Amino acid sequence: MKIKLSDSWYDFLKWCCILFLPALAVLVKTVFTIWALPYGDEISTTIMAIDVFLASILGISTIQYNKE
Repeated sequence: MKIKLSDSWYDFLKWCCILFLPALAVLVKTVFTIWALPYGDEISTTIMAIDVFLASILGISTIQYNKE
């Protein structure tokens, strides 16, 4: 299956994977720990799982694009 992303989608997803989602996971983990809120580990781990999934899609897309 070929995955084609426009340049703007690629740039947006790359920004999300490299900067936004990891920073969000750390923020959630830190704030939930400071305030003793429940499910901080679960939420931050879920955010990072989504990040890894998106990064995988980007990697596949980049490999396919560079082959062409």
